Amino acid sequence: MRISHFLALIGALVAVIAPDLLMAATEEVAAVLEGAPKPSRLDYPLIGGVSARTVVWSAAQMHLFLAAFVLAVPLFAIATEFMSVITGDDRFDNMAREFMKITMAAYSLTALVGGGLLLSLMVFYPHLMGYMVKVFRGQMLIYALLFGLESITLYVYFYSWDALRRGNRKYYHMSIGLLLNTVGLTLMFVANAWASFMMSPAGVDAVSGAVTGTVWEATRNPLWNPLNLHRFLANIAYGGAIVGGYAAYMFLAEKDPETKAHYDWMGYTANFIAILGFLPLPFAGYWLMAEIYAYSQQMGITAMGGILAWLFIIQAVLIGTIMLAANYYLWSGLMRTDRGAQYAKYVKYIAVVLVGGFLVWLTPHTLILSATEIQNLGGTHHKILGPLGIMPAKNMAVNLMLVMTFLSFQMFYRSSRIPTVSWAKQANMVVIALYVVGIANIVGAGIYGYITPTVYKVGASVPQVVSTLMIIIGSVVIDVFMLRGAKAEKVHWGRMTERSQYALFVLPVAFTWLMGLMGYIRSSLRTNWHVYTVMKDNSPENYIPTLGDAGNTITAITLGFMAIMIFVFWLSRLGVTKQKVAEDAA
Repeated sequence: MRISHFLALIGALVAVIAPDLLMAATEEVAAVLEGAPKPSRLDYPLIGGVSARTVVWSAAQMHLFLAAFVLAVPLFAIATEFMSVITGDDRFDNMAREFMKITMAAYSLTALVGGGLLLSLMVFYPHLMGYMVKVFRGQMLIYALLFGLESITLYVYFYSWDALRRGNRKYYHMSIGLLLNTVGLTLMFVANAWASFMMSPAGVDAVSGAVTGTVWEATRNPLWNPLNLHRFLANIAYGGAIVGGYAAYMFLAEKDPETKAHYDWMGYTANFIAILGFLPLPFAGYWLMAEIYAYSQQMGITAMGGILAWLFIIQAVLIGTIMLAANYYLWSGLMRTDRGAQYAKYVKYIAVVLVGGFLVWLTPHTLILSATEIQNLGGTHHKILGPLGIMPAKNMAVNLMLVMTFLSFQMFYRSSRIPTVSWAKQANMVVIALYVVGIANIVGAGIYGYITPTVYKVGASVPQVVSTLMIIIGSVVIDVFMLRGAKAEKVHWGRMTERSQYALFVLPVAFTWLMGLMGYIRSSLRTNWHVYTVMKDNSPENYIPTLGDAGNTITAITLGFMAIMIFVFWLSRLGVTKQKVAEDAA
């Protein structure tokens, strides 16, 4: 058979068996439309005393944790591999390969938990899954094909590392890595379309839920792009935090100074990646919440002013913990260089701003009080601390914390480099001016938020965001040109205290708990709907879980995931451990 005949036969088979794969985005809907299912309470299977929602919740959250890690690590693995090509430093290449080694250990667990999630959804929520398949049609099959392609490219990318490590073959290897990341991001975008559709359905009738549009219309729903950006940045920060925890684990376990130096450098790189993804994350979250408000004011009020409002206090505690831990690790890193002591004297001032911003951020506006306490206090708002609980103060605090976190990194970066350009003093004055003017603008806009009408309070936060970004971007640009050709100071990798490594353990734990918390908030915004305003949830558990129950469930899932990660770390270390041969063996 000729090749052309064979290809034509394959095309005909695909067109007959799975036409939705070819016409997903342009398919015309039928004239007779069927609405969304309306299952009764008896239509939800009951298996003993098992809580269907808890099972699906746990499987979905665990799959999200693992998938975020597996999708993020190849992104900065290929970036690190590219750095090895540019610099000619094999350390970058070795670190990129070790990044992927951890991913290989976690990938099979991701697929296993994903299969469990699909099975639990089919068993406990068959009507919902049937409706989602009807809405997204052939996209479900495309997702399965993409998952298979990702598996192939992942294994080829890792196991061909040494075979394609030198010369022009390296570009073939990076091309495979680029394909792997493209497929991985596409998988994330497709899964985000399903999750965001359940919050902001599009391409369906607003009353009956009948499918009136194409798959592309359902995919490109109002919350899809904000969720894509938010999860993309969160995955980078989360992946960096997990790899940082692995580096800390190996640093503490190793005794050889050279090996400890390698894992110290790996931990610093991972912490840099985590901060790089984390700094713009609040702005992406702000965009997502703004779009939620724009789509449904009721969902926005439920999140920020209803039962879920107090969870943002817990969110503030976790984000503050992440910032303090990341900054402590950076401050500890100043001891790696001989010039670090020159910058260490500024740490106490940064710490004051961070702790002050942290306290402001976790201060609630309305207190939960008894009748006697309300009478003694004169209301539910504290006269002095109450004003710190509204958005102008919160925006001021978070932006100042982000600026100080970047300053901590900038101090370490500069401690290992001495500029040689003649205009270094003038450049430093410009950087100082950027910080002074930017911080003054952040504080001034925050104060303006108190005196302006409520409708303008949100607008007052825009100059604060712009000021923060201008400080970061401007300082980076100046440092790049000023430190080009700078005299490099020796960095003593491995010269770190063991307690500094525990900061790297705090990051993945806090990130994991935070992701679980935000997943609970996002899902709870739908209240008693499977698909918001389209398909009602009539199951026995069609209510928002209490904060206590949610906290216990999220904590249990977090501990379970941490146990899995420790197993993955141990497995990776076991793979390079060799048994010693006794010299006096019989």
